[in-house]
Formats: sequence, structure tokens, C-alpha cells
Amino acid sequence: MTWVAEACLGFPEEVRPGSEANEEDTVVGEPLDWTQEWARALRELWQAAGEPTAAAIARQARAQVPPLTVTSSSWSEWRNGKNVPSDAKIARWLVVFLRGRARQRIPEFTVADDGWWKTAWERARAERQRGGRPHREHPTGLRSLVVERIRVGRIPRPADCFQDRQVAERVRAAAGEGGTVVLTQVLAGMGGVGKTQLAAAYARDAWDSGVGVLVWVNAASRDGIISAYAQAARELGLVSADHDDAGQAAEKFLVWAETTTDRGWLVVLDDVRRAADVNGWWPPAGTSAAGGQVVVTTRLREAALARADHHCVEVGIYTGQEADSYLKARLDDRADTVARQALARDLGHLPLALAQAAAYIVNADISCADYRDRFATRLLAQAVPGRESLPDEQERIVTATWEMSLDPADDLPGQVHLAGLARPVMYLASVLDPAGIPQTALTSPPALEYLTTYLPESAPDTDAANATPDLVDAEMVDEVLRVLHRYSLLLDHDRHATHREIRVHQLVQRATRENLASAKYGPELFTELAHTAADALFRIWPQTEPDYLGQILRANATALQQCTGGALCSPSTRTHPVLETAANSLGRAGQVSAAIAAHTALHETSGSFGPDDPYTLAARGNLAIWRGEAGDAAGAAAAFQELLADLLRVLGPDDPYTLSVRGNLAIWRGEAGDAAGAAAAFQELLADLLRVLGPDHPDTLSVRGNLAIWRGEAGAAAAFQELLADSLRVLGPDHPDTLSVRGNLAIWRGEAGDAAGAAAALQELLADLLRVLGPDHPDTLSVRGNLAIWRGEAGDAAAFQELLADSLRVLGPDHPDTLSVRGNLAIWRGEAGDAAGAAAALQELLADSLRVLGPHHPNTLRTRHNLATWRGEAGDAAGAAAALQELLADLLRVLGPHHPNTQRARGNLAYWRKLERGADEN
Repeated sequence: MTWVAEACLGFPEEVRPGSEANEEDTVVGEPLDWTQEWARALRELWQAAGEPTAAAIARQARAQVPPLTVTSSSWSEWRNGKNVPSDAKIARWLVVFLRGRARQRIPEFTVADDGWWKTAWERARAERQRGGRPHREHPTGLRSLVVERIRVGRIPRPADCFQDRQVAERVRAAAGEGGTVVLTQVLAGMGGVGKTQLAAAYARDAWDSGVGVLVWVNAASRDGIISAYAQAARELGLVSADHDDAGQAAEKFLVWAETTTDRGWLVVLDDVRRAADVNGWWPPAGTSAAGGQVVVTTRLREAALARADHHCVEVGIYTGQEADSYLKARLDDRADTVARQALARDLGHLPLALAQAAAYIVNADISCADYRDRFATRLLAQAVPGRESLPDEQERIVTATWEMSLDPADDLPGQVHLAGLARPVMYLASVLDPAGIPQTALTSPPALEYLTTYLPESAPDTDAANATPDLVDAEMVDEVLRVLHRYSLLLDHDRHATHREIRVHQLVQRATRENLASAKYGPELFTELAHTAADALFRIWPQTEPDYLGQILRANATALQQCTGGALCSPSTRTHPVLETAANSLGRAGQVSAAIAAHTALHETSGSFGPDDPYTLAARGNLAIWRGEAGDAAGAAAAFQELLADLLRVLGPDDPYTLSVRGNLAIWRGEAGDAAGAAAAFQELLADLLRVLGPDHPDTLSVRGNLAIWRGEAGAAAAFQELLADSLRVLGPDHPDTLSVRGNLAIWRGEAGDAAGAAAALQELLADLLRVLGPDHPDTLSVRGNLAIWRGEAGDAAAFQELLADSLRVLGPDHPDTLSVRGNLAIWRGEAGDAAGAAAALQELLADSLRVLGPHHPNTLRTRHNLATWRGEAGDAAGAAAALQELLADLLRVLGPHHPNTQRARGNLAYWRKLERGADEN
């Protein structure tokens, strides 16, 4: 056989091109096993080359002209001394490729010359052709054997446009990682991710690379495993063809697999559904004399399968690139990149769903966009081909794939107390956020009550140990979640993930919902499910949520609303409070525009209840509030004025909601610049509250506080002092409203000129807030900020720096309160003499405020004003004047000419213009 060399390479004189190695060429001191020697040198070269992956080597080989074929399994065998390339061109190219990369990385690296590589390869090939080492090296009495290759079971054919995935490379790499063969690999994952196709590709590579015996087992049952082993025993001649004891034949096969030395073998156990089915029937890969291998595919995440001597590979969905490559190959010019990627997102990158969707598109001769429309408006079962048209030998439509796992999960031996709970737990998980569901939602009282209704009744003669429990508790739910995770019906159940312990694939959720809705009494059951999930979220939603928790709860509320349609907002059920809570949470997190959009949608939906329905009227009030919070105080006041007129007509003047709206109207009149009008309105409202609710009602006390605020410095401190006495008497010292009154009293003492008294009062209040609410409550953080302000310049910046760290940790970087603390910190930097630093910090804050709050939010406008001021203080009077000129135009448009903030900006603009002119004159 001739080794084709580059022009610069020649053959050693003692080795002639085309000559075959023979025993006479062997001298004393030569290796007894040239296959092992060639592999040893190849490994050293590969390591010096940076250990390129099998996939990288295969790609480079395919790029040659003509292309060369190097599979991952063949590369593993060559590297580990199980074989050598059968083609001289591949052997030579492999050496040249690795040597080039090695010398790039390590210029001083030395490697054997081409003559040695050629000789070693030829002698290794001679060994392989004779069945092993040269005859004279074998013990007396042994002879080379020519053995027949045997294949049992049908390997599934490759799927159309099969993708060589990243996970496949992990499987192949593990087969020979670090020079140590991983003998048993378990490919685990949910139904539809392509585990069988990966195992089939691995098996075909092994067969093409010369494995002696390959057994493909349908391992869905113990009988299937035993039958396949028995057939292998017959094919190997271990038992006669008519041997009828399958168990005995299977045992003979396992003994053969452990003791044979004449050939390697591979057993694939496809679709193991119960770990118990494999007990006693594991192929002896770890003790095999011939180096046998086992590959298992399963949906189970079982400790019995994930043994220490097994390599477990979690098989997930396609990556974005893999999904796009697959759809591009299957659909050709039916979809461009944007359409393909959108379809992949719709289907959650699930291989089975993508295959069935592509088949449907091709069969129906429709565009990708048309399919997405059908997918969005039809049941899943109507958006995939019929059973007779399924692609790639698939047996089930995507909707039926996970039912196979639900049945055993719902009826586990030895866990009678959990019987019947797997499905309803999946029902609850199916209507919440697939990216992360708080386990507390599924263990909340509404959820436990719902799950209890699914417990089967115990038979009258059932003993206590096997009796059905009376109630479902949180521990039982946790056990069920572990079961669902074991059967890969959950993507993840991570008890250590904060508030996002449970993740589910979006198509598993949709199939679960549709199966429930199509059952008997489906619509009624689905409405009950929607309200249970909503009740659960509402129950766990704290009055004050950290930003991270708020994001998670809002995502779950959004998912619930999207997948349950009108079940939570209909004329028969009205609007569920969790929807209003989620919308308000958006506003509290600073996403005011999103809050307005959410409340607008609720208002439009509630319009079907009728214009005078209480829910419709309440929706108008919520929308008006967030309109004001977005900066449109005048618009909010006008909206409340219109609402008040309808409430007086529908509910009457003394209805609590009418009185509440009058208070909101007064507030927004004041925020729009009419402080006197706000105070007068609160004075009138207070008289009516005293008449309707009495002097000690919390609403009456609250209005007294608002009246004091809008009256301003004249008498505010005295009014809050009187209000505090009544709050202590009526509500008690630790009531949140009493604590709030104390804070307002301290602030107004400071505004009246008693800064020291304000600081002392806030210090005492802080101690009580730490005791009652804790250090991380927003009210505690707010009082810390006020205390820093009233203590004066000494140490304020340090206090705000500490407060900012806690606000970032508790509330998150985008919470309005965190942004406010950043503004105060910047101001105190300026007050401490660092005007340029203050301006720089405010510039950064403005960018975040525009992103989070929007351009018209009062806090954004205030930040612009402060930034202009500190630019001027830093020496840029012209820049300050220009910024204030732009701000004044926006304030005139948003707040009007008479608003205090507009007037303040006009005054500051005149000040900086004067300084600018003075600088120009000088």
C-alpha cells in the first residue's frame, strides 16, 4: 500500500513505496503491538495540537479535496488503540493536520518523521488484517480468528435532515475522553427531544467503524430486553435457533458479553421506562474483556440509572442555531430566516414538534407564516400531520408524547398517598410561566384545596397504611414534583432556585391544557383551574415585593392571563384581583407606561360588564391613578372628575368608593399645581367622612394627613401632632399608618426649621421600623433616606452610599426608590464639594430614568432639573441654561405654566442666564 506524501516528504531508504511490512522487518526492541504504538504517538500529537474535538477534525477532513471521512467513533478508536485508519490517505492527512496545529502552538515541538509514521501504520494494518499482533508474539496454541459481525434489532433510520447536534458531540467525546472509555452512557430527557435519533446515529457510527456485535433493544418493557438478548444469543450460536427459554438464552448472552475477547460489542437500550426493568439485565460493560459499550435512552431521571459508573447526558431541546438549520434544510425556500426563527420560538425549539410542523407545512403546501397562524388558533392536534403522515417513522403526534409519562407518574407503586395527584399538579403548572414557577404557588392554600379534590376515595376495607390522606399538604406536592421531574415532564425542579423552582416546556403545558379542556366537563374544569391558579398567585403576592420577586410573579400572572383567555375577566366572574395586582406591580416597579397599558386592557375588557358596573368604574379609577403617576397630573385630575360624576349618579355621595375617588381627585389637583384647591377639597371631604364614617375610621385619619400636607408649612406640623395622638389611640403604635404619620410629622418639623428635631424623630422612628417591619422593608429604607437628609451635610453621602447598596439588594436597580436614592447620593456629593461628580452621577441616572420611567415621569423631570443645576455649579453656566430651557418647554407642555415645578425651573433658568451673561461680559 502506498503512502501518498507531500512533495517535500520522502520515504526512508529502507522502506520502499508500496512494500508491505512483514515479520522479517521486525527487529529486537520493536513494539509488540504496532496499533498501540501508533495510537500512543497519535495521542501525543493530538495533545500538542491542543486536543481538537472530534467534530473539528471531522469538519476539516470533509473540507479536503476529495473529502475524507472521519467519524467521532472512528477517531476515538484510533486514539485509544482499538483500530487504525484503513485508508492511507486518511492516516497521512491526520498526521499532517495535527502536526501543523502542534507546531503553531509549540514551535519547538518535535515529532517522528514521515517514514516512521508510514512504517508504524503499515505494520499496525498488518496486525489488524491478521487479527492481532504478529504470530510470533502470540502464546503458543492461539491462532488468528476471522469472526462474523452480528447485528440484532432494527436501528431507526436517520430522521430527514438529521442534525449533528452539540449534545451528540458530548456523547461521542465521552466515549473516549482522556483516553478512558466511558462504557455506559445514559441519554435522558423529555419526550420529543431526539434521544433515540442520537443513539441511532451513535450506533450507526459504531457499526461503520467495525464493532463486532451491535444489539438494538426496544427497552420499553422487561420482556423486550430479554427477547433482544435471547435473539443475540441465537445469532452468536450460544444457543440453538429453536431454543425456547428466552431468559436462559439472555443470560448466556450477558455471560458472553463479559467474557468474550474476540470482538467489541455495543448494546443500545432504547426507551427504558422503568428502572426496575433493567435490574439484573445490565450488559456488563464495566467488566467486559472486549471493551463493550452500552447506550441507554430514557425519560427517567432515576438514581438507579445515574450510577457512578454511568455517564449521564441530559438531552435538551435544539439550540437556536440547530433549530434554524433543521428548518432551513426541511423547508428550503418556504421560509426566510426571520420566519424560521419565529416558528422555532413558537415550538420551543423541540425537535419532535419542529419535525411534525415541517411535515405539516410541506404536506399542506403552505407558508411558514400561514402555519404559525394555524398553530396559534387551532388545537395542537390539528396543527400536526395525521398519524398516517407522521415523518421519520414517528408513532405519536406531539400532543400524545407526554401522556405516556403521565400515566405511570400518576400511579407509582409504593406511593399510594400520591395517587391521582400528578395530573392536577401538571394542570396548575400548565397555566403559569414556563420559565419559572414559584413552588409556594403550588403549595398555597388555594392550590392544596384544589389538589385535595383529586384524591381518590379509599375503599371501606383499606388498612390505615394504604388509605388515601384526607388533605394534600406541601410535602406531598414536593414529592409529586420530584416524580414529574423524574419522568421528564418538568424541565427542572430546583429547590435552591429562589422563587423559580419549577420549569416546564411550553408545549407540554399547552398539551396538558388542551387535554383537560377536551375532557368531559372540560370548560368548567378549565375555569376552575384558572381561578385556582389566580387565587394561588394572589395569596402569595406580598404587599411589598422585591423587584426580583415582582418580576417572577408578574410573569406568572401574564402567562396565566394569556393562556386562560377570558376565564379571569368575564361578565360571569368579573375581573380577578390578581390581574389588578399585577398591573399595579408594574407601576410600583417604575414601569408606569406598562402599568397604564395593563389597566387600559382591563378597562376595555370590563367594558363588556356595562359602563356602570362597579368593576368598570374601578378600572377607570386605576387607569387615572397611573396616568397621574406617569406625569400627567392634570389628565389624572380630569379623569377623576369625570369618574366622580358617574359615581355620584350610580353609587351616591356617601358610598366608600365615591369618597375614595374624591380623595384621589384632590391629590391630583394638588399635583397639577393647585395646592389651595387640593386643601379645600380635602377640607370638604373630611367633613363628609366625619359624618359618614366617624372620626376614628382609618380613612378619616388618612384624609386628615393629606389635608395637613396640602395646607403646607403653615400648621402642618401641629396638624400631624394632633393626628399622631389619635392614630396612637385608634390604631396603636405599631400600625403602618401610625408609623407613617410619625414620619410625616418629623419631615414637617424639619421644614419648619427644626432640622435637629426632625433627625431625632426619624432616628427613633427608624428603631421602631426595624423592629416592626424589618431592615429590608421599603418604608424602613425610605426613613433611612429621610434621616440622612435631615442630619445635615456631615456624613450624608456615606449614609446614602450604604442605603444605595441595600436598595440595590432588596429592590433591584430599576426600582423607583433605588433611582431616588441615587439622585440623593449625587446631590450630597455636590453638597460635599464635588459638583462635577454630582453632574456625572446625575447624567447616568437620567439615562436609567428615561429607560425605566419614561421622559414625562416627575422623577425624570426632577433629575433633569438637578442635572442642569449641578452642571452650572461645576462651572458650565451656559450648559445649565440650555438644559433648563429645554426642560422648561417640556414642563410647560406636561404640567402647565402655573405648576410650582414649572415656576421653579423658570426662576433657575433666569439665574443661570444671568451668570452666563456675566461670564460673557467678563
